[in-house]
Amino acid sequence: MTTTTTTTPNDVNIQAVADLANKITDAPDVARTTWKASVDWHEGFRSTARIREFDPVASDEPAALGGSDTGPNPVEQLLGALGNCLAVGYAANATAAGITINDLSIDLEGDLDLHTFLGLNPDGNAGYESITVKVNLDSDATTEQLTALHDQVTSTSPVGHTLARAVPLQIDIR
Repeated sequence: MTTTTTTTPNDVNIQAVADLANKITDAPDVARTTWKASVDWHEGFRSTARIREFDPVASDEPAALGGSDTGPNPVEQLLGALGNCLAVGYAANATAAGITINDLSIDLEGDLDLHTFLGLNPDGNAGYESITVKVNLDSDATTEQLTALHDQVTSTSPVGHTLARAVPLQIDIR
C-alpha cells in the first residue's frame, strides 16, 4: 500500500478544515458546537483550568494583586487566547491562499483600570477598556495578499468576535 503525503505551506492540515467545511455545508447543524472548561480553586488566588484531556492550565495573580505569581492571571490569559486564535487564523487562511508564513508573532496589550475590581468604583468597568494587537508577519506574499489575509483573519476570529461584541453571560451558583 502506498501512502501519499501532501505538504502544505505552514504545516497546516488544510484538508481537515476543508472536510469540516464540506460536512457543515451538507449538514449545517454540525457547525453548532459547545466548548467546555472546568476550573478548580486551590488556595489564595491559585486555580487551574482543565480543558479536554490537556494538562491543567495554571492561573494566579501577581504579588502586587495579592497572589503568589505562579501563573498568568485571567486577564493575561484572555490576551493569550486572542493571540492564539489570531495565529490559528493566519496559519489556516494563509495556507488556504497558498501563502507561506516565514515567521509570525503577535503582541497584545490591554488597558485595565483596577478601581472596579478592587471595589473602589462599583459602577465602573472591571474589564479591559481597550486591547491593542500588533501582528508581526514575515512572508514573501504581496502587500495586497497580506492585506486580504489580515482582513479575512480579523473578520473570522471567534475570540476576536467574542471580545468585540456583547455576549450574553449567565453565572449561576449552586
